[in-house]
Amino acid sequence: MTTAHAPASPRPRLNIGQLTIDQLTFPEAITAIGELVDAHQGGYVFTANVDHVVLAETNTRFRDAYQKATISVVDGMPIVWASRMLDVPLPERIAGSDLILPLVKLGAERKWRIFLLGAGPGVAEKVGKQFQAEYPGIEVVGWDSPMVNLDAGDAQNDPIVARIREKDPHLLFVALGSPKQEVWISQVAQKLGPTVAIGIGAGFDFIAGTAKRAPEWIAKAGFEWLYRLTHEPKRLWRRYILNDSQFGVILLRELWKRTGGKQD
Repeated sequence: MTTAHAPASPRPRLNIGQLTIDQLTFPEAITAIGELVDAHQGGYVFTANVDHVVLAETNTRFRDAYQKATISVVDGMPIVWASRMLDVPLPERIAGSDLILPLVKLGAERKWRIFLLGAGPGVAEKVGKQFQAEYPGIEVVGWDSPMVNLDAGDAQNDPIVARIREKDPHLLFVALGSPKQEVWISQVAQKLGPTVAIGIGAGFDFIAGTAKRAPEWIAKAGFEWLYRLTHEPKRLWRRYILNDSQFGVILLRELWKRTGGKQD
């Protein structure tokens, strides 16, 4: 498979920290992903949020995975707001979990085969059966919830990829959480053939009802992180309180580059 690169576009791309994000509306993102799938050349799609921007500063494998992403959209209102200060305004937030159902609907129209990977035991299966019932035309060819260790290498990855390749899906939804899903996708991308992979975080859990998502008004106000923190404080406090506070420092650095930092 030829290594996929970001599609050429007349729109500028936002560079923030170590990440580059495509300037796409939600409908444009769906169209771009559909074109990528129909091109049968593989590739993968990530949805960048504040945590990703911070992680990319220190996590080399995560940063490298993003640099090879075919499409990168914005999943976080703070980045949308920051983009306006950085002169490459991103039109709107595009969450990975929001992409799932529109892509399944598009896939039903185009007779795509899809494979669901990740989440807890039984979750992907439940979601797959729901898709088959609600979207006639979509072909859910498989689901899997493997234990993934990013340091396990080919001995772990090859059997997982073999199960996917046997079904030859057009689209692979990967719900392993960050940074695991992004790094894992980048590790196996060359072996997936024409299959397009997309990282969707907790998307399966939201659809299956095993996790509760923030109301839309909270997400649009930029406080989905606070909603999730109140529901899962033990798991998320370090990410949101300690790690993501560094986003402000990264943003100030980017603003400095564009103003005083370029002046000698």
